[in-house]
Amino acid sequence: MTEKAPTSPSTSNAPDLDWSQIRETVAMLTLSVARIEYAMRDGNDSVDTLTEWFTEMVGNTQVINMAAQDLPEGEPRDTILNNCQAVDQKVQSAIMAFQFYDKLTQRLSHISVILKSLSEIVSDANRVYSPYEWSALQMMIKSKYTLDADQKMFEAVLSGKSVDEVLKEAVKTEKENEGTDVELF
Repeated sequence: MTEKAPTSPSTSNAPDLDWSQIRETVAMLTLSVARIEYAMRDGNDSVDTLTEWFTEMVGNTQVINMAAQDLPEGEPRDTILNNCQAVDQKVQSAIMAFQFYDKLTQRLSHISVILKSLSEIVSDANRVYSPYEWSALQMMIKSKYTLDADQKMFEAVLSGKSVDEVLKEAVKTEKENEGTDVELF
């Protein structure tokens, strides 16, 4: 009686002579990409719903505002108009929050692309030891960063700084830039 070959590749939980840290790395990178993309999909669904609600709210507020304009001068009219203005200001704040969410999803999308590209290099024996492949990956990553803060973070990591050092610098820069205009991406 002959033994059948295993049907699945060797894993860290069940290693054999075919076990590979590269395969384990690729599996973890693939998991990371899947989790990021799943989280982004859930987030996008929620933001789409909120966007629809805010659009309807703006329309309703405009109708109320126009109707209040036809009311006679006095406290009820002023109260309605003041509250319409307050709602409009809150909606504008929410729109700003959506812009920050958009920046977050753009960054997560970049991370997903980077992890996929990294996984492709690591899993290919012909590419993993090629400095040209790694240089091309780094150039591709750098090209994705349109924000100055992201580019500085990239350069800091490549210069050998730790994650903690990079994050401290990013927080410091963010605090220094508080109150300035939102950086467009």
